[in-house]
Amino acid sequence: MDDYETLLNKAIQQLPDEKTTDERFVVPEAKIFSEGKTTVLDNFSNIAGVLRRDPDHVMKYLTRELGTAGKLEGGRAIFQGRFTRDQMDANIQNYVDEYVMCSECNRPDTTLGKMERVLILQCSACGAHRPVKKRQTTAAKAVTTLEEGGTYQISIEAVGSKGDGIAKFDKFTIFVPGAAKGQTLTIKIKKISGYLAFAEKV
Repeated sequence: MDDYETLLNKAIQQLPDEKTTDERFVVPEAKIFSEGKTTVLDNFSNIAGVLRRDPDHVMKYLTRELGTAGKLEGGRAIFQGRFTRDQMDANIQNYVDEYVMCSECNRPDTTLGKMERVLILQCSACGAHRPVKKRQTTAAKAVTTLEEGGTYQISIEAVGSKGDGIAKFDKFTIFVPGAAKGQTLTIKIKKISGYLAFAEKV
């Protein structure tokens, strides 16, 4: 019986060839609006196209991380509940980090394939490959590092469109009202939704 490495190499050889590009990889900013009790991601098909990923796969990820139900309608994605553009952009970026960007050369020239039910990210630029499953397991464990009600020290890396400070903590994106870029703060976590956390200054 072929060992794992042999089978993996066979699977990689069967992946389609893909040309790499020197163009700057830019993920489109989410264009959202509220419609009743739902949030519409109007340029969903454009985003999935730039990422070169199956729209159903992207949609499944977003609904899971946002903790809601949703559906695709034309080129739009419709989610139950109200979500901000910052929330949507943060989750899309988390998807890019996990399912698009090569961890070796940091390029987006990758494809997803399966090897014995394990999802493999293969890079056409440098030839690197990694099981996505391992990164998912790591991310799942990281959930325990941030808890509602807990206090943490973070550094504000950016300010969102609504004026909230944005910080990173492991795989989490934290929103802190009234925080300025460059500040180091002690914050208290009020709510966690997927890999998004909402906090207040202590």
